[in-house]
Formats: sequence, C-alpha cells, structure tokens
Amino acid sequence: MRFIGFDTSNYTTSAALFADAEMHSARRLLPVKAGEAGLRQSDAVFHHTAALPELFDTLPDMTHAAAVGVSDRPRDAEGSYMPCFLTGVAAASCTAKALGAPLYRFSHQAGHIAAALWSAGRTDLMDKTFLAFHVSGGTTECVRVTPDPDRVLRAELLLSSLDLKAGQAVDRVGVMLGFPFPAGKYVDAEAHKSSREFSIRVPVRDGCCSLSGLQNQCERMFRSGESPADVCRYCLLYICRALEAMADYAVKEHSGLPLVFSGGVTSNTLLRAALSARYESVFASPEYACDNAAGIAYLSYYKHEMI
Repeated sequence: MRFIGFDTSNYTTSAALFADAEMHSARRLLPVKAGEAGLRQSDAVFHHTAALPELFDTLPDMTHAAAVGVSDRPRDAEGSYMPCFLTGVAAASCTAKALGAPLYRFSHQAGHIAAALWSAGRTDLMDKTFLAFHVSGGTTECVRVTPDPDRVLRAELLLSSLDLKAGQAVDRVGVMLGFPFPAGKYVDAEAHKSSREFSIRVPVRDGCCSLSGLQNQCERMFRSGESPADVCRYCLLYICRALEAMADYAVKEHSGLPLVFSGGVTSNTLLRAALSARYESVFASPEYACDNAAGIAYLSYYKHEMI
C-alpha cells in the first residue's frame, strides 16, 4: 500500500511516499538571498507552489495511494498557523480527491517526531508515552507525546526557549560569518576546527532556557577578532548546554519516559555526540532530522492502520 505525505514548511518544500515499508522522499530548500537570514511568507508560498510539481516527478508512482497526509500547521497548539502550510494543504487536498483517498492532517511538529521514530527504527514508541525535543529554526521545545486516535501523536508543551530559537541563533551566527542560509551544516563543520573550551552558564527558569544572550556573545566575539571556528564552537556548545538543562529538568519531572530528539538542529554532530553520551535517547537520522514529509507519510500510514 502507498501513503503520500506533503510538508511545506517555512524553508523546505517536501513530498514523500511510504510504500511497502520503504520511504521515498524528495525535498528542496527555498531560496534565500545571500546575507539574509529569513524569508517572507508570501515568498515561501510562491516557491512552494513552483517546487511541488517538480518534486512529484522525482517520486515513484503514487497512483492507488491508500491515503494522503499533510502538515497544515506548525504545532498542535491553539492558534498555531503559518500561511506557507496552505500550499501543501492545497496540493494534498487535490491529490486526495483525484485518487479518491482520505486526507489526514497533522502538525509539522508531529511529522518531525514521527520521522525521528521511523528513521531511528523506534516506531515501537508510536503507541507509548515519551518525551520529545523539537529543535529547529522556529521551535526549541520539549513536549510530552501520548498516543491519540485522531492526531496519532498528541504533543503537550512542557518546556521551551523563552526567546530566540536554537536554529535562529545558528543561522544568524552563520550568516554573520558569511555562510549561506540555512547555515547549520557550515557552522557545524567550522566548529570542528576548534577545540577550545568555554565556561558557559545558560539562563534557565523552571526548565525553560534563554538563548538571546548567545547571539549577543557571538557578535562580541566576532567583533573582537576571535576566529570563526571558536565563534561556531561557542554557539553550538551554548545550545548544547541549554538542551542539557531542559532535558535534565524534563527527565526529573517525568522520570522513566524515553527521550526523543528531532528537528534540524539535532542533526548537528557536536550536539548529537554530547547529548547521546549524557542520555539514553533516540535521535532522528541526519537525513530525516531536517524538515521533510517522511514523517507525515508515515503518520498517514499509521493512522490508516488504526482505522
């Protein structure tokens, strides 16, 4: 049986086909002008509209799909909305009607978490309660995930960044250093050129972290002539300490629950190594940590099996 997934996030267009236990996915980063660290929603909608037909052509035959899934909102929280997801909803709705297949709607965050479980070979957690981190350009959150007959995965917000998001910080630091946007992989590679250690104290209140000071400190380091490698290493170590503080708090409050890490920032090698050594945890494979429709396709399969 075939299951189609669409995800049109703020910086990535993606489509996926889950068929016979194999995942086929295609994704394209939206173009961002050099020196800029963001994209207007109207531009994102335009680029998604142009990219989706071309991505479709790269995937295997989608006829006779049993169901179509789509991310229609960033998170499950009330009022969670971004116009860019309307593009995916339009494509998914037309596809489902043309195929005579049901359309299932999920949050972008649920797609990330499902992609982590599938890519890590831990789909056994789909019907269990666990803790999940979603760390990306727009989100730095720890949620409590429980099975749900409608959403498949229900995410209850426990902790978050109080200001800047981890991915935002990485991208702003990377663009400041002259790297292309998104800058994550460039900051990661540059950080490995430094072995410097830093004394880092992250402000934390009731388990929620503050990251605004990170950008300010990186800017000061850059202006004072410190090497790009040291700036990148400081940036990533700061985020790592923040996530450790959040995870320590969450694990203490919800002991015994598995810990899952998802989102593009968790593909960073420095963070993965440090967090993996500290916790018994599940990580999305790097390919499926970044925005993609694979998790949505898998959620569609799982929900179809539940009905």
